[in-house]
Amino acid sequence: MASSSRDLQLDKNTPEKTWKELLSAQEYQVLRQKGTEPPNSGEYNNFYEDGLFVCRACGNPLYTSETKFKSGCGWPAFYDHIPGSVDRHEDVSFGMKRVEITCAKCGGHLGHVFEGEGFPTPTDQRHW
Repeated sequence: MASSSRDLQLDKNTPEKTWKELLSAQEYQVLRQKGTEPPNSGEYNNFYEDGLFVCRACGNPLYTSETKFKSGCGWPAFYDHIPGSVDRHEDVSFGMKRVEITCAKCGGHLGHVFEGEGFPTPTDQRHW
């Protein structure tokens, strides 16, 4: 996130023009246009230090390091989010039914929730 955005109130009412100015081209494509970064390319895929994972667009805390796990999928995986930090939406794109997750504060696309994959986590969910 650009340093000039720290004084701005970034939320679901932030104009797209502002997001285009603040985010890199790849961040804008993923967060605002529901894109996907290439697998194994993100800086947090193999990052396992203690702390919070926040929305790249608005800084809203989304996940704790305690819920991050190695899924082998090529993207950071979490089994649960911080309560109230994520909104869920039905996504029927690409001919399948999935659950999309977005930042509850700014609406930025975070990925999808997958269930029943057999990971040894308390929720048997994978957020990515």
